[in-house]
Amino acid sequence: QVQLVESGGGLVQTGGSLRLSCTATGRSFSRYTMAWFREAPGKEREFVAVITRTATVTYNSESVKGRFTVSRDDAKNTLYLQMNSLEPEDTALYYCAARLGTVSAITIHSRYGYDAWGQGTQVTVSA
Repeated sequence: QVQLVESGGGLVQTGGSLRLSCTATGRSFSRYTMAWFREAPGKEREFVAVITRTATVTYNSESVKGRFTVSRDDAKNTLYLQMNSLEPEDTALYYCAARLGTVSAITIHSRYGYDAWGQGTQVTVSA
């Protein structure tokens, strides 16, 4: 089972940028579908973005609105999330998630589609 460690969170002003990283230990990172989720206090864990083994990407377009970019570097076993034009509504604990192989279209945007999770990295955007 892959183990995931997120980093790169912090405090930023509205309009600022952050790049989150998620480093995986274990072999065969390239075989995993990787995703980002976030969870704000008192809210459900929300899908942010996913990147498949073939680098196909999907975003939660409603909340991300073209501001975020997900990418992966399989040689470094690392997943990234570049976040630009940050808003206070983006404040949350950001998690990366993984599942070996292909994730069903029914669950690819759901937390139930993934079976490995990191501990999260906090992103706080001040007004």
